[in-house]
Amino acid sequence: MEKKYFFFDIDGTLTDRKTGLIVPSALEALNKLQEAGHFVAIATGRAYYKAKDFMKDCGLNNMVCCGGGGLVINNELVYNIPLDITHARALVKEAKEYNVGYLLQLEDSNEVYSENDLFVRQVGERKEPTIYHYDENLDIDKIDTIYKIYLSCPLEKEKLFKELGPIGYIRFIPEYLICQYDEKKQGILNMMERVNGDLKDVVVFGDDTNDMVMFDKRWTSIAMGNATEELKKAASYVTDTNINDGIYKACEKFGWF
Repeated sequence: MEKKYFFFDIDGTLTDRKTGLIVPSALEALNKLQEAGHFVAIATGRAYYKAKDFMKDCGLNNMVCCGGGGLVINNELVYNIPLDITHARALVKEAKEYNVGYLLQLEDSNEVYSENDLFVRQVGERKEPTIYHYDENLDIDKIDTIYKIYLSCPLEKEKLFKELGPIGYIRFIPEYLICQYDEKKQGILNMMERVNGDLKDVVVFGDDTNDMVMFDKRWTSIAMGNATEELKKAASYVTDTNINDGIYKACEKFGWF
């Protein structure tokens, strides 16, 4: 059997969005793929600290994380690229100019930093466990490493920020946006280069519009049955929904185990 290189999104692909747990048939598929000799990895926008336990619980050792900014090979974090510091500093200065609250993730953890609690006062706390640090003397020009920036920026204010384009951002909920890497395809390319794999042998699974970035004509892209219509149109193949054994069925159909 020809060796394939599989990359799986987490939320809505491997996991049931209602429970947050991995779909049992998906876990069985991961195990069978590895037993068949394939390379199997996670491809997620989650930070390393948020994804590493899930990776291990799935019995995997490899991962593209941090939206492509992080790479894990054989359980070792090979790299975790921070944001471009020049653009990050400029973005924070814009936020202050427009009275938009911000939070900075300065290391791979759930701790964030700011001068004040403006972000929380404007949009409330983040939708996940977070430790907040406030320092009125925080000097953005003295900070050299920033992994993420959270902005309490409503949709109508996005156009004010010149630095959002260069730095890149995503918005999962209306209340705030997240400036982070969104280059999962580049992460896959970097992984393939490190493991000496052929791009034609890549297979990616995804369900949401943010997975579009890793759907590429050079390899096989599979959309879940619960995927957005936009993603389905870009896919090589559309399988069943994730909770109806979509991953397992696709692997069976293509004879990957």
